[in-house]
Amino acid sequence: MGTHLADREISIGDYVLSGGELGAAVIIDAVTRLIPGAVGNEASTRQESFTAHVATETSGGADSTCGSGGLLDYPHYTRPADFRGMPVPEVLLNGNHEEIRRWRRQRALEKTLRNRPDLLEGVGLSDEDAKILARIKSGRE
Repeated sequence: MGTHLADREISIGDYVLSGGELGAAVIIDAVTRLIPGAVGNEASTRQESFTAHVATETSGGADSTCGSGGLLDYPHYTRPADFRGMPVPEVLLNGNHEEIRRWRRQRALEKTLRNRPDLLEGVGLSDEDAKILARIKSGRE
């Protein structure tokens, strides 16, 4: 009885599904996104969780506007600027690209620390990232 029908296992997360159909659909969707032209705006795939590391001249770390660098993604906002009393953060409206980059990076670090701290172990963090994480952990952010 040493024969197996599957030569590889793929995990889509730490949970159990009632059948293989949903797991197969998740894998199909994830792989399809890698095919050129499958996503309407290919630039959008560079701005999401688990996007490959993209270094910048200013930070030396991942550029939060063009890739998560292995972190969970920062929050995204759209119109209207105020939805049901929840305004878009002022920093995202001020036009200062460096402040926006820092805000996005901080939010990505916060979300990753809160939801998937294990990802921080494999991510190349810049000195700026380490300082942000220290502030977050100390409760000053």
